Amino acid sequence: MKLLFVSDSFKGTITSEESAAMLAKAATEVFGPVECKGIPVADGGEGTTDAVIKACNGTKIVTEVHDPLMNQITTYYGKLSENSAVMEMACASGLPLVPDHLRNPLNTTTYGTGELIAHALAEGFTNISIAIGGSATNDGGMGCIRALGGRFVDKHGNELEGRGCDLERVYDIDVSHLNPLLKNAHVTVMCDVTNPLCGTNGATYTFGKQKGGTPDILERLEAGMQNYRDVIIKTFGINPDAIAGSGAAGGLGGCPHGLFAWHTQIWY
Repeated sequence: MKLLFVSDSFKGTITSEESAAMLAKAATEVFGPVECKGIPVADGGEGTTDAVIKACNGTKIVTEVHDPLMNQITTYYGKLSENSAVMEMACASGLPLVPDHLRNPLNTTTYGTGELIAHALAEGFTNISIAIGGSATNDGGMGCIRALGGRFVDKHGNELEGRGCDLERVYDIDVSHLNPLLKNAHVTVMCDVTNPLCGTNGATYTFGKQKGGTPDILERLEAGMQNYRDVIIKTFGINPDAIAGSGAAGGLGGCPHGLFAWHTQIWY
């Protein structure tokens, strides 16, 4: 008997490879000597980088970034060729990185995801693919853009940190000092949802609860996200709600459109 195990990870508990190993152990206990093989897979969340690295014979590149609460951590992304890299936001801005008692999307940021992209750019990668499942964030991608040189300010000209709580305070966006390496880079975003940025099917109300959002928190975040959307429309002439998948990962899926070569692709 030959058995093939192709299991996704179990969020915050075991990886795809660990799942396959446990299934193989159980199979031998039930059926006796059997040939078992596991293939790591992922849905855009935790384990996506590992799965692609293994499938493409890539290698890991280790670096330090900030997690969703701005604590410094060591993480990695994958090198697939001299100019192609793959990464997952879950490694830098994922929900499992935030302890249960600290989960609150008002306080989290995608800054570390931007740091991952910046590191890949500095290493010479011009074709970057990023999977955006499993996020702990609802910041509209502000943190990510900040790490790449963008600035968000309130009506008094004070720079914002780029957390979920800053959405309601955004008054102006300055991208004049974005990382110049972005001009020659192509960033492909992999996601499996088509949610818009705002509304009942948007980032906040669809995914915010699982990130620690209470009804009061979600109401505040939605109002902030609408403000953020309106500033983007005024500044860039782009409506994120019209971009399929813009609500993925708390708004990271579509908000960088128009700022650099960022293309959201819906994968099923």
